[in-house]
Amino acid sequence: MNMHTDPDMNPGDEAEPGTPGAGEDICEDCSGSGKLADGKPCPNCGGSGKVMRGIGGG
Repeated sequence: MNMHTDPDMNPGDEAEPGTPGAGEDICEDCSGSGKLADGKPCPNCGGSGKVMRGIGGG
């Protein structure tokens, strides 16, 4: 099993940017602000406030 993580992906991303069937969504951990309550960058979205999610029906 390959445990290599793509450096362009953040922990909250479900897919790489540009992946068909995926789109940007607001990060749930920081509510899209990119920062946590203590003012530090959100580690889930890498401080962008956005994560990539799978979209569409199953």
